[in-house]
Amino acid sequence: MPDPHWTIPVARWSSWPAATSAAPDIGFIEPIVRRRLSTLSRVALKVAHDCVGMTEARVVFASRHGELRRTTDILRALSAGEPVSPTAFSLSVLNAMTGVFGIARGDRSAASAISAGPETLGYALLETYAQHATQPASPVLLVYADEPADPAYGTIEDEVQGGAIAILLGGEAVQGHLVCTRSAAAGEQEGQEGQEGQEGQASGLPAASAASATSATTAASAPSTATATTAPSAPTATNTATPGPEPTTSAKPATRFATQSQALLHCLETGEPAAWQGAGVLWQWGWHDRAV
Repeated sequence: MPDPHWTIPVARWSSWPAATSAAPDIGFIEPIVRRRLSTLSRVALKVAHDCVGMTEARVVFASRHGELRRTTDILRALSAGEPVSPTAFSLSVLNAMTGVFGIARGDRSAASAISAGPETLGYALLETYAQHATQPASPVLLVYADEPADPAYGTIEDEVQGGAIAILLGGEAVQGHLVCTRSAAAGEQEGQEGQEGQEGQASGLPAASAASATSATTAASAPSTATATTAPSAPTATNTATPGPEPTTSAKPATRFATQSQALLHCLETGEPAAWQGAGVLWQWGWHDRAV
């Protein structure tokens, strides 16, 4: 099976670092709603608004844990026999941020929420790409926000560090193109090739021929590149960073990071290839000024 890879046209992006102590400015949210929001929702709304402003856009929200801390507080209250606030419950669901964002902007565009363990951000990029490729004239906004789980859950493998990233697809101007690739990790890849060789021999083909056939299929099955068409332009983001220069060569090794968000942010900030490996898979990101 060929490794999935796709290219995203990036019109604008914004981020919020996990280590910052400053409170995000979300003045576009009504005070009565704003004071009920968690830190996670606040940083997610901040980067989302920086990217798209009040322009209508479909939203894909992604988070590994979501409002798990709020949910944990609710469970503790139930365990202690205390009443649970209906507002707290309504804001504990994974798609709470998309609802608040849409209501504040009067935007009835479609919104979805994704959680996929340590690979959440990677699969959110795939979902965003698919939505944009289906309807390129309509902007799509990816918002990723996360925070470490409550210590009550113990040690979590490949735990997130926190922070938020937003990427807008579509618009009149494209800053560059983000190339995303998901493949089996080195050990997993060798196992797959060995299995394919055995299957080839069982069918009367030499192992080398089976591998060649697999390579040919991979090359022929590469998905087409999505290109952005004219869409309503969004206001300039206040904390949007401009990606660095185009990577010198595709052979340059990708720097590996502990989390997907760290890897993606490094690629957006520097234009250099970055990667994350875990759960038997390797995710890689590269930046190009032009579509590839």
